[in-house]
Amino acid sequence: MLPARPGRPRVEGAAPSVAVVGAGIAGLAAATALAERGVDVTLYERRPYLGGRVGGWPTRLRDGTTVTMSRGFHAFFRQYYNLRGLLRRTDPELARLTGLPDYPLLHGSGLSDSFRHVPRTPPWSAAGFVALSSTFRLRDLRAMDPVAALPLLDVRVPEVYDRLDATSAHGFLEAVRFPERARHLAFEVFSRSFFADPRELSAAEMALMFHIYFLGSAEGLLFDVPRSPFPDALWDPLAGYLTGHGARLRTGTAVEQVTPGPAGGHAVATGGDERIHDGVVLALDAAGLRNLVADSSLLGDAPWRERIARLRTAPPFLVSRLWLDRPVAPDRPGFLGTSGFGGLDNISVLERWEDEAARWRGRTGGSVVELHAYAVPPGASREVEQKRLLEQLHRVYPETRTAEVVDARHEWHDDCPLFPVGGYTDRPTVRTPDPGLVVAGDIVRTDLPVALMERAATTGFLAANALLERWGVRGQTLWTVPARGRSAALRGLAGWAGR
Repeated sequence: MLPARPGRPRVEGAAPSVAVVGAGIAGLAAATALAERGVDVTLYERRPYLGGRVGGWPTRLRDGTTVTMSRGFHAFFRQYYNLRGLLRRTDPELARLTGLPDYPLLHGSGLSDSFRHVPRTPPWSAAGFVALSSTFRLRDLRAMDPVAALPLLDVRVPEVYDRLDATSAHGFLEAVRFPERARHLAFEVFSRSFFADPRELSAAEMALMFHIYFLGSAEGLLFDVPRSPFPDALWDPLAGYLTGHGARLRTGTAVEQVTPGPAGGHAVATGGDERIHDGVVLALDAAGLRNLVADSSLLGDAPWRERIARLRTAPPFLVSRLWLDRPVAPDRPGFLGTSGFGGLDNISVLERWEDEAARWRGRTGGSVVELHAYAVPPGASREVEQKRLLEQLHRVYPETRTAEVVDARHEWHDDCPLFPVGGYTDRPTVRTPDPGLVVAGDIVRTDLPVALMERAATTGFLAANALLERWGVRGQTLWTVPARGRSAALRGLAGWAGR
């Protein structure tokens, strides 16, 4: 538990105003913490919907059905304490989430893995995965370099970045002589969840993921998913909660420029309209942050602006959602991670958990299947890649070869953050040279062991806390997995390796 600094429970007197730019998870977390404490919040979002990369919007199929499209499957792991805390504002029991029974992995060679029966208590979680996995053979384990692997036993933040950020995930696994078969099914799945090739990803991020899911927590690798499309399950209820606390939600409104005022505060310009706010939260993706700072020449100082300008985005990714005229086999899992099937990274069968897809399945007898391809080579033909994903679906689930695609949606995006080798120091922190300007999002670095959606939620709360501290108001209490390895014996081994 990370308590907020002491302070009053709410603002007193005239409420300060804050502009939150970006209504993804980070912006929603910041807006929630601020509005709950009496701050006058205006939330700006250029898209017509909330949720950012976890948002959804309506689309009409050829059969006349209106359904919700999104940018694809997201796993709500049980170590996402702060994100889940945000969702509990409108769903105290998290009843709008449901757990999938397994996290299965399949390689093109036929090898498979599962996390269903892996122990959850560290260090038996990591040991159990090795013991139960078909990808670890005795001769592979004998060939590994245990000394090179010891840094994984005591991952500390931010020290792990000092130790491993100059190495790629691929290079680290090579040094460890990690078994090739297990590498494809275990660590590569993690690295590609960052939408990056392991040769481009910082080994520190991979080690952090290992700590979060194996040696730093007892929740394991199983996860929850929303029972309904993202707007219904997550963001529409939170929008009502925010407006109930006086926040103004300005969707479909792009912020074009933020300018510090001579007497304090910031002018936020949105195409002909300009309003002065006492504080600003920039909760944007890497490209959005880079562009807004470039267009706001007076923000921050020169070194800060230069670091923001160097932020990079991951390669493009593709989400293909297919409405098929017949069902996939009944024993197919709701989610399957894949490797060795060309560009295909996972398959979801949405009617296994989502009510909207289940209703379409019940009415038509078909299936709603989603395919993901991460880190697609820039410049690749979109039509070719979409066709290849369908071919790989037929390879993994042969019964789909005879299915007709009733309708399809293909979402291409290239706005996810890249965590490149040696890039940690360039990433922004929550605080900036201007105390009235803070930054939040999954690109933001923090001295806490968090990643992906949980990093977005955590930095959103941290951004709100930084502003609330200025006004003497107590902020949001946070939770994380421990910031170091849990086992004293393993910490001792890792310390010996570092000498």
